Parts: sequence; C-alpha cells; structure tokens
Amino acid sequence: MTKTAARPAAPPVAVRPAEAPPPTRGRGRRRLLDQVHAYGFLLGGLLCFALFSWYPAIRAVVIAFQKYTPGSPPEWVGTANFTRVLHDPEFAAAWRNTLTFTALALLIGFAIPFVLALVLNELRHAKAFFRVVVYLPVMIPPVVTALLWKWFYDPGAGLANEVLRFLHLPTSHWSNGADTALVSLVIVATWANMGGTVLIYLAALQSIPGELYEAAELDGANLLQRIRHVTIPQTRFVVLMLMLLQIIATMQVFTEPFVITGGGPENATVTVLYLIYKYAFLYNDFGGACALSVMLLVLLGLFSAVYLRLTRSGEDG
Repeated sequence: MTKTAARPAAPPVAVRPAEAPPPTRGRGRRRLLDQVHAYGFLLGGLLCFALFSWYPAIRAVVIAFQKYTPGSPPEWVGTANFTRVLHDPEFAAAWRNTLTFTALALLIGFAIPFVLALVLNELRHAKAFFRVVVYLPVMIPPVVTALLWKWFYDPGAGLANEVLRFLHLPTSHWSNGADTALVSLVIVATWANMGGTVLIYLAALQSIPGELYEAAELDGANLLQRIRHVTIPQTRFVVLMLMLLQIIATMQVFTEPFVITGGGPENATVTVLYLIYKYAFLYNDFGGACALSVMLLVLLGLFSAVYLRLTRSGEDG
C-alpha cells in the first residue's frame, strides 16, 4: 500500500476585520448645516424683497381706498380716490401719452436694435469694439443721459439744431414743442436702452445653425429672403419676449419726462407714472397716487401674465 506525500499546509489567510460603516451622524449634521446656511441666505433675500417690494405694493393697495395724509390717521373712503382720479382732466392725457409713447417705442425702439444686431452679426472685424459702443449708453446713469439730451434738444445752442443748421435743414423745437416732445423722448429712451436688447438679439442670432443659411443660399435666397425665412422664424420667441418686456418697461416711463420736459409743454409728455408723482409729491394726495398705481399695476400684471404664459410655452416647446 503506497503512501501519498503529504501536501504542505496552505499559509493562513489573513482575515481583514470588517470595516466599520462610515459615521452617518457627522455627514447628516454637515448636510443639515449646509441646508441651514442655504436657507439663511435665501431668507435674507426674501426679507429684503418683502420689505422693499411686497410691503410697498400691499400698502399702496390699502392706501388706494383711504384718505391718507401724513401725520393724521387714515380714513376709509372706498372707491372715492378712483372716482376722483378718473374725473381728472390729466388722467386721460396721461394714459394717452403713455400708450402713444409705448407705440412709438415699439416702432422706433424695437426695429433699430434688431437691425443693429443683424449688422453686428455680419461684421468680420472689430466686433468687440462695436459691441462696447452699442452697449455704452446703458452704462450711463439715466439722469445723466436725460440731462445730456436736454442740452442736445436746446432750441438755441443745442447740438441737434446745430447739426441741422450745418446741413442747411430746418430746425425743430424738439422737446419744447407740443407736437415733437413725445417723439423726442422716445428717441432718448431708445438710445439709452437699446444696448441690452441688441446683445440679446445678437446672442439669439448666433445660436441659429449655419446649415439653415447654407441651405437657403443653395436654394437661391438673397439676403432679405434669408432674414425673412430663416432669421425671423428662428428668433420669433426672443422677439416676442422682448416686445412684451419693452411694453411693460415703456409704460413705466418717468425719468425722461421728469428731467427733460417736466410733463410739458401743455401736458404733452405727462405719463401715468409722472402723474402718480404729481399726485403724491405736488398735490399731497397719496390716496389718488395709490389709486393710479393700482390701475397701472393691474394693467402691467396682465402683460406679465402673458409674458409668463409665453415663457412656459416656449420652455415646453
């Protein structure tokens, strides 16, 4: 009977001790602290927004139904403030001027930024320089811009009339004429605010795929046809959004009438916001001022609702 050779014993395998699970208490505490910090910063922003935006808006709605005079207790008067404001001769003029200003701003101040964006998009050299030049008016404080244009519009030694005299063209009263004052203010507002609109349009134009333009060129489309059938359809959502935002902004015009014309001549540039200022700080009628503010708030709220609806539909699309 043969004996088999004994195999050497296998070396013992070192058994690692089971690793302890990571401490969840420390991780949970850190996550809780991160959330507390995040909500702390958010709470600070919400408090500032509530203090400087929500509270004044709610307070204005309340005062709109009161006879309010600083230093005396308020008295509830119902809709008397609204009735008095509606019968004010300046009320119709203010709304007419505001709506006219908005319409002119859409005609003048809405097409020019789009054309400038198209030109900047086609440039091959000095793009950064011209973008800075276009955006420069936005960086100037609004009051400084209004004072600068007030000097331009001076009927005597103003730059605008000096240029017209140099070109042997008839001069104008500009902001001092009842028939030209509102158009003059639209030109100021367009020059001062078109820089941001141009950059937004430029970003939208640069996001259009180049293959669409190449296909249009192969089909024999000229420049105007490419703009009509490619550029405008591809940017229609941005155009519509900016149009609604411009309507909301231009219906709150105040700086230009206040600084340049003072609402004149002959109430030709009295806007709703300027009339609110007159009620509050010239007539000392805070109830009437708040009633006008509520009317403007309701109208702008409708435009804002349309804006949000279109924004959501655009995101869903």
